[in-house]
Amino acid sequence: MASAGCLGDCPDTVSVASDLHETASLPWAVAVSDGVRKLDVFSCGLAVLYLLVCVCGLAGNTLVAVAVVKMDRLSSSTSVYMLTLALADGLFMLGLPLIAAQNLLHRWPFGDAACRLLMVLDGTNQFTSAFCLTAMSVDRYLALSDPLRFAGWRRPRRAALVSLLLWLLSMVPVLPVAAHFSARGGFCAVDPELTEGGGGLAFLCWAFALGFALPLCIMLATYGALAWRRRHGGGPGAAVTVTETERAERRVTVMVAAVAAVFGACWLPFYVLNFLALWLGEWAEQAEWAEQAEEVFVHGFEAAVLLSYAWSCANPLLYACLSHAFRRHFSALLCPRKNTPTNPRQPDTEHYDLNDSALHGPEAGVRV
Repeated sequence: MASAGCLGDCPDTVSVASDLHETASLPWAVAVSDGVRKLDVFSCGLAVLYLLVCVCGLAGNTLVAVAVVKMDRLSSSTSVYMLTLALADGLFMLGLPLIAAQNLLHRWPFGDAACRLLMVLDGTNQFTSAFCLTAMSVDRYLALSDPLRFAGWRRPRRAALVSLLLWLLSMVPVLPVAAHFSARGGFCAVDPELTEGGGGLAFLCWAFALGFALPLCIMLATYGALAWRRRHGGGPGAAVTVTETERAERRVTVMVAAVAAVFGACWLPFYVLNFLALWLGEWAEQAEWAEQAEEVFVHGFEAAVLLSYAWSCANPLLYACLSHAFRRHFSALLCPRKNTPTNPRQPDTEHYDLNDSALHGPEAGVRV
């Protein structure tokens, strides 16, 4: 989870939740050992940014969910995965007000039950987002490599079943650890006993592999295979004219590359700093520059956590910027009067099909 709590000043060392970031997260893991800090401009600004990300993420993902349900009516596997991703990203935002309060007050005032509930909500939806994005990448490859052969695997009902399994799978690494979270030290953090004996590093490696490295590798593999296939003239698109093929390739490549790149760019700094925090905790006491470097590290850690949450705001923006169909969806929802047909012979703008494989003609299966 990327649950951001209080990052404070430690007199000698940087401590990361007793060497464990639950599910490779827990920015509040950098503990405060010298009491409550005074309110400062940085903490206030960070709290405001958390709330801004929360509002934008909830609004954007709600808009995506309404668009795929109302206008596309979940008519394709793509729209089912988009709905799942939007729901996971939206739920991921719900804990941000509590995290902003902890970051501002430098303490957790909501009790142990709220701490554990936040861990479950935060971690489950973080993993679900990563898993769903991976499923979308595989689904995209099946749709563009051979849509007729894999049509049965891409039915909306099967996509809904896969989405449900992803939600359940996301709880596996979260629930056992969430039970060991409490606010007994003043902050919502994992109990120190769980991290003894190198448990923190082991769990961090497991969470990094499951929640970031493996999904990103699968995404890159599917996009790379798709790009190679298209570049060498394979698949159903081989019969398309050169101009149409190039145009279709550009749209698809930009879309999938942008999603994968933003996912990697937003989460990689967070995981790097988690590993760095564990490393610093082992020898920072012996470094003369530890106190000077600590504040820089803590602020960098806070920025990385905020960036990981901001990823949940990115998908709606990517859809709006790179997909003409979604721009029409959003325009019809936000400006219904402007998009109402004045001529009864005009097509109904209330429904825009997002089903890639439902298109006919040379661009079937590639339109975004």
